[in-house]
Amino acid sequence: MEPNLRPAEVVAELDRYIIGQGAAKRSVAVALRNRQRRMEVAAEERDDILPTNILLIGPTGVGKTEIARRLAQIAHAPFIKVEATKFTEVGYVGRDVESIIRDLLEQTITEVQAQRVGEVEEEARQRAEARIVERLLVIDERASREAAAGDPAPTAPPAPAPGDPAVVAPTAAAPAAAAAAPPTVSGPEAARLARRQRTRRRTLARKLAARQLEDRFVEIEVEESYSPPVEVFSGTGYEEIGWSLADFFSQMAPARKRWKRMSVADARHVLTQEETDRLVDIDRIYDEAIHQVEERGIVFMDEVDKIAGPYSEGHGPDVSGQGVQRDLLPIIEGSAVSTRYGTVHTEHVLFVAAGAFTMARPSDLIPEFQGRFPIRVELQRLEEADLRRILTEPRNALTRQYRALLATEGVELTFTDDGIAELAHQAQLVNEQDENIGARRLFTIVEKVLEDVSFRAGEEEGQTVTVDRAFVLERLGDLVRNDDLRRYVL
Repeated sequence: MEPNLRPAEVVAELDRYIIGQGAAKRSVAVALRNRQRRMEVAAEERDDILPTNILLIGPTGVGKTEIARRLAQIAHAPFIKVEATKFTEVGYVGRDVESIIRDLLEQTITEVQAQRVGEVEEEARQRAEARIVERLLVIDERASREAAAGDPAPTAPPAPAPGDPAVVAPTAAAPAAAAAAPPTVSGPEAARLARRQRTRRRTLARKLAARQLEDRFVEIEVEESYSPPVEVFSGTGYEEIGWSLADFFSQMAPARKRWKRMSVADARHVLTQEETDRLVDIDRIYDEAIHQVEERGIVFMDEVDKIAGPYSEGHGPDVSGQGVQRDLLPIIEGSAVSTRYGTVHTEHVLFVAAGAFTMARPSDLIPEFQGRFPIRVELQRLEEADLRRILTEPRNALTRQYRALLATEGVELTFTDDGIAELAHQAQLVNEQDENIGARRLFTIVEKVLEDVSFRAGEEEGQTVTVDRAFVLERLGDLVRNDDLRRYVL
């Protein structure tokens, strides 16, 4: 279930990872809150309330993708990120736009199944260990009977005297196998044997729980599902055809059972998986995943500016751009997408589109596509002060990451204020002189500054490395001053 967060609380959560971009945070927070409000509306009005799709406009590296990804994490909602340039118009070689919803559903099924497996994992393990104990009991009893029988090649018993009433030969009604079966016991002897077996079962269960029998070998009966050799082709619609054929042949051929000899440790893993499959209702997982995608799914479409282009009189519309936009319209507006698990309706899926729009403008998108994204938010370029905050304030800040990484080698890494300021200054300088890639430039700068430290970390255990302004300039001075080096290295 989505947490019942107010827009201010959503923005506060986003602030923990993303610096600046307040307008974009407010827009996505309101969109998320509207979805929660919709679930509390009367059922007869709920279906008429559609999500407010958002178009994020801004240069690369300013946080567009991070905002959408963190929003999905906050909402615990199914989320997928796709590149608009991967899809083509129907009739051309390339991925079908409906595969966006299929991929989202596949991902959601995996997540829901992992949750359900976690809920029944303990019970499945107990069932698996109980089956292992029973097999060990059979093995031990067989070994006891063989030991009681004595020599592997025992001598034949003496011939009974004629007319001995203690000897009953097997008749036609009683097969020889029944005659060879162990004699039945009753009364005090049966009770004694039952007590001994219960004691032995408890002992084996205790040793098994303590992992004292991991190296013993046991024979277990396992199920092997049939995997048909169906090749899945890539391209428009072929993925679904391939998987449908695979499902068809799997249902025609039931699971095969056969005995395998393996260690107790391996048997526990195999049997736990088998018991988990029995406890988890896969059909309910499919239904729940479809419901989650329909009601709470979030699709983030990046690079939509790459499929925008004006109409050309000489060549007509761009099939790789405007054709994709036209194919996306039904999914964004609301349609039924057929999948191998059932039909998914997309009316209430939230779509967040993003693009730099440096070579094109939002108005270059076809009018119908623009109308599907009524909320437009422009993200601001990052300044040097923003880069300085990005290095220290977010929970996943680069300085924290590198401190944690080098701490595993016994090296203490510290950053001074002037060192952080110089890192941000150098990143901003390279962004201005070359291509502006926003906060992504910080990855290159920090990695280059700490390259030698990371390389020699294993030899400097117990030492402290201080990254100050002089440390940064010593390792970046020549690169920043040399245009060719800066262009190809930074």
